[in-house]
Amino acid sequence: MDWFDTSDYWLGRLLFKEGLAVLYFCAFLVAANQFRPLLGDDGMLPIRRFLAGRRWQGSPSIFHLHYSDRFFAVVAWTGAGLAALAVVGVLDRLPLPLCMLGWLLLWALYLSIVNVGQLWYGFGWESLLLEVGLLAVFVGNLHTAPPLLTLLLLRWVLFRLEFGAGLIKIRGDPCWRDLTCLYYHHETQPMPGPLSWYFHRLPRPLHKVEVAGNHFTQLIVPFFLFMPQPVAGGAAAIMIATQLWLVASGNFSWLNWLAIVLGLSVLPDGFWEFVLPISAPSDIAPSPTWFVAVVVAFTVAIVALSYRPARNLLSSHQMMNASFDPWHLVNTYGAFGHITRTRREIVVEGTTDEHLTPDTEWRAYEFKGKPGDLWRRPQQFAPYHLRLDWLMWFAAISPSYAAPWFGAFISRLLDGDRATLSLLHHNPFPDRPPTYVRARTFRYRFTTHAERRATGAWWSRTFESDFMPPASLRQAP
Repeated sequence: MDWFDTSDYWLGRLLFKEGLAVLYFCAFLVAANQFRPLLGDDGMLPIRRFLAGRRWQGSPSIFHLHYSDRFFAVVAWTGAGLAALAVVGVLDRLPLPLCMLGWLLLWALYLSIVNVGQLWYGFGWESLLLEVGLLAVFVGNLHTAPPLLTLLLLRWVLFRLEFGAGLIKIRGDPCWRDLTCLYYHHETQPMPGPLSWYFHRLPRPLHKVEVAGNHFTQLIVPFFLFMPQPVAGGAAAIMIATQLWLVASGNFSWLNWLAIVLGLSVLPDGFWEFVLPISAPSDIAPSPTWFVAVVVAFTVAIVALSYRPARNLLSSHQMMNASFDPWHLVNTYGAFGHITRTRREIVVEGTTDEHLTPDTEWRAYEFKGKPGDLWRRPQQFAPYHLRLDWLMWFAAISPSYAAPWFGAFISRLLDGDRATLSLLHHNPFPDRPPTYVRARTFRYRFTTHAERRATGAWWSRTFESDFMPPASLRQAP
């Protein structure tokens, strides 16, 4: 069917699915590595307790049928293994029905995890991965031509992702309108990367150029995604370049990488033939009639479900990173509508002293990603997601973010829980757990050029207040 199949995006589809498979693998790996201290039976927010008060209709998940830590591990590692098969191309070499089933299973397994993940999975990129992952079911395999309708649906996701992010900024913090937000953002973002200090120290006029370029990319360029080639491909290339700039400047899990993967699906094969030593095969088969019918029905459903997200884009009360159904089918996106001007960090410390005195020696726990040690350079983790570190950033903004889980976190430090300690970069008490743990809030800022040369430190900090007074197992929070 000439109207349905397009042979111009075979390479774009291949790169889209390969990139998506890598991100699926990363997401399942994060789940397998972190679920026990966060969500396990001895975790801070146990899944079993969550399920006791939920119905399947409100949070569809395989774990409503059965939950144990061992079963969760099986689900997470099964997803990782299936994603690895997709990365090496096994899934896409299967017959079309089996290929679709494999990608559908990836989506269903990750949906099951997200819907019981509670606060630890309350990020927009979870819904984005699920929405894009479901679309991947309907893009065909290596032996069929890419369906035009599904490619257009991918562009619709990319449009909402970029345009929604642009609108939430321009409607939100005044610093986006006066082009000054990047005076602060590289320093105060949730998890700076190894180059963030350098980005923060760029000249302020260049920061204004960055913001203006961001507005152009997010508010103007998305409309060109639906234009004929090469205009659509050019728009996608601009978005990819902008996202790579964001990748270099900080850690935002797989959000930027998913935007890049979506952009790859827009680039026509004519572009890729100049940069990659591969080309589309000449024996691509047309889509079978049953597949055409399934994709058309799916497209109609997505168009109908797009009403509320589209209305949200036009609303003066635009929601950010919201799902309108428990299946995360068509969502709304956006980030950093408000920029924090001051970076606050919660520093967690312990001591082995039996009695607290003014001379008590306190030693700090070091997290893997969030700032702590002033001389430790921020690391690159994205697309890997450090869930505890991100929630610590929110907790420093408002203690209410920490209320459901912070007390349990402290209790596990006092108990020397190995699973919890595995989430940290450094445990200052390798021999025995501390007798007391406390948390204090500091104001952090990047050092100046002069301070950096003189001390070698990346950060400077000043004490602000106690976040949590010293606690022991006898009075654990």
